[in-house]
Amino acid sequence: MKTDVENRLIWLDGKIVNIKDATVNVLAPTAQFGLNVFEGIRCYWNEEKEQLFAFRLDDHHKRLQRSIKLLQLDSPYSLSDLKNAFIDVVKANDYREDIAVRQTVFADGFGSWGSEGPVNMFVSPIPKAKSSAEYNKKSLRCCISSWRRISDSVLSPRIKCGANYINSRMAQREALRNGYDTTIFLNDAGKVAEGPGSCLFIVKNGILITPLLTDSVLESITRDTIIRIARDMGIETLERSIDRTELYTADEAFLCGSAMEITPVCSVDKYEITGGNRITNWIHNKYLNIVTGNDRMYLEWLTMISN
Repeated sequence: MKTDVENRLIWLDGKIVNIKDATVNVLAPTAQFGLNVFEGIRCYWNEEKEQLFAFRLDDHHKRLQRSIKLLQLDSPYSLSDLKNAFIDVVKANDYREDIAVRQTVFADGFGSWGSEGPVNMFVSPIPKAKSSAEYNKKSLRCCISSWRRISDSVLSPRIKCGANYINSRMAQREALRNGYDTTIFLNDAGKVAEGPGSCLFIVKNGILITPLLTDSVLESITRDTIIRIARDMGIETLERSIDRTELYTADEAFLCGSAMEITPVCSVDKYEITGGNRITNWIHNKYLNIVTGNDRMYLEWLTMISN
């Protein structure tokens, strides 16, 4: 990395600038109302190959465009624009370590919460070790949130937008206040949904189970990755609704997402999950081999960031 974190370079409005010089109007709809959509994208450094790989970059950008469409932002950015901005700023920082990248398309100017534009974008990389604390834990003590997960009829979790994360904030702050690492949402039908910024899997009797996409969960790229590689590994995998009490009696459980990767859950509401993490660790090791470019079967998921 060419600079320290406080002086790293970010992409804003077509230019690569020092983060201290990257400013947004305080009256812009993104600042006042959270009118933005974003992606959190991971890149992994392979020391042996001296190469940085972005994981499922095209899939992230396609999801970003779906969020733009659903939030009805008048975006000028094509898929190639999104990709070029991402690669340019990562290369400019000369990272030689694992990083997380926030790519945000937002409503700028002096409009209101109903504005379609003007639309701007920033792309901001940061070393993984400097990201949020819950994304760097080895295991998680969870509770069931008293807050319900937003639904498609209220504010769709399918849209990865800033305003949606107030729902996650309320649940996460409650969990931290009560002495837990993080939380798990139920949906409005009382079925298990997901964590704040992460999807959930459990293991029962050797079967990997995750809630349906229609159970108020994000169309997670990590979730899709795990389902696909688990099935390739011969692990029976089901997508179905999950009851709260199934969490308490699960053999294994983990939360997953681009930021936290795959992190075991060691307890839910102080019910200990004591079945070990055999399948969780098996999947996690496979995942790490894939994202670092050490599994030739999945090289199509990787974008090489060459300097």
